[in-house]
Amino acid sequence: MTSVHEGAAPSATARPLSWAMLSRALAVPIVLGLVCFLPALIAAQPGTGVRDTAYWLQLVLTCYAGARLATMILSTRRRLLQGVFWMFVYIAMGVAPFAQVVIGQTPTPAVGPRADLVTAVALVLVGCAAFDLGALLASRRPLRRRRTARGERHGATAHPVRLRLLVLVAFAASGYYVLKLGGPAVFFSSRQEISASVAESGVASGESNVGSAFLKGFGTVPALLALLFYTRRLVTSRGARRSPSTVLVWCGLAAVNLIVNNPVSNARYWFLTVLVSLLFTAFPRSAAMYRSVLALGVIGALVLFPYADRFRYDDEGYRPVQSSSVFEPLATKDYDQTVMFANTVTWVGTRGHTYGRQLAGSAFFFVPRAAWSGKPEDTGVRVGQWMGMNMTNLSAPLWTELWVDFGVVGLVGGLALTGYGAARTDRRYARAVSRDGPGPGSVLAIAAPLIAGYTFILLRGPLLQAAGKLAIAALCLALVTSFRSGRRPR
Repeated sequence: MTSVHEGAAPSATARPLSWAMLSRALAVPIVLGLVCFLPALIAAQPGTGVRDTAYWLQLVLTCYAGARLATMILSTRRRLLQGVFWMFVYIAMGVAPFAQVVIGQTPTPAVGPRADLVTAVALVLVGCAAFDLGALLASRRPLRRRRTARGERHGATAHPVRLRLLVLVAFAASGYYVLKLGGPAVFFSSRQEISASVAESGVASGESNVGSAFLKGFGTVPALLALLFYTRRLVTSRGARRSPSTVLVWCGLAAVNLIVNNPVSNARYWFLTVLVSLLFTAFPRSAAMYRSVLALGVIGALVLFPYADRFRYDDEGYRPVQSSSVFEPLATKDYDQTVMFANTVTWVGTRGHTYGRQLAGSAFFFVPRAAWSGKPEDTGVRVGQWMGMNMTNLSAPLWTELWVDFGVVGLVGGLALTGYGAARTDRRYARAVSRDGPGPGSVLAIAAPLIAGYTFILLRGPLLQAAGKLAIAALCLALVTSFRSGRRPR
């Protein structure tokens, strides 16, 4: 009886298999370039940099991160969070700082001695090793399958009624956000215009940005999450694709996200979150898409990302980059993570560790400064003010946040826990998107791609700026999540 379908089965699996083989064949030369060619090309660039201990440590860090990113690309399993972590480290803490050391320029001045830069690079290496150790410990522990008394799987799934409620919240919050700022047109002008519209709306004060953070967060995050849930339904359920109401809701959510989450009116790191989460949600089992995001993401970050701030200012405030080399923007724009870590090492050396105060400010981000007079500011802002910088929108990578509060012990322990959690989440995500997973309504199949995209923001810091949208996303996921047992929908 099954002989009629025997000829169709191989052709159904041949296409995904061929795409996976093709992506791996294309990834091999890129991997060789990550570990060998690109560091050697940067080292050959002309510049005034000194080849001292900082130079060699930065070279080791670049090659180490390149090798780990290569492992992620060539892995037979899709490791979303770990892959994005190593992509960020390779670009922002490896290639870009290495180019800065060779050329002899940094986007932010280094105010301390050269020894503090050596300390910062060494601490980044130690943190990366701790992340790997945490991931290794997670791989040693088996995942438990929770079952009900009837033997049915327990999984976090989106409750249908509450998912519709999330859709209503998304439309209402985004609509209010658009109306409060003066209509859809302002979202296609510039980020400078968006900031001016938020200031005119009266939701922010000179002392606190909690109101504007909530306005932007609720205007963008619920719409993105609702779109991700409906995208997964359309991708994994044939019945959903045949339902006109589901398709219409998805089209409406796509239109809303095109307004409030477009690359013109949002920061580049947030748009990366939107793009990465959508790609991983729309192609949950595609090895080709996973490897393409990691491999092509490196090229985009090196070539396109320094020029992607075209819409940060209006035409009068925009200053195009003039450079004769593709590596020069890496030394003069955006990638200030390592030099800011070095400046933070200098700052801590003069004032001491804060012993949890900075992380407490991030955890209680929602408390206005009128109610908490001593609420700490962003770590990047505090260090920038100490440096005497006029522009204090500076990065504070995760290494910096842990170092400021708890020193080496906190840095090692925090990144080890981060690696452990990332590896466990990656393994659970692989189960969630498998054919015997919880189905179209799996919450983890949505949460993991969203966290993977948001990892760029969490790693770049400061955490106080990143906490708002992360908390709103957690509230939205808690709203729709249900652990009710029962038969998994087909």
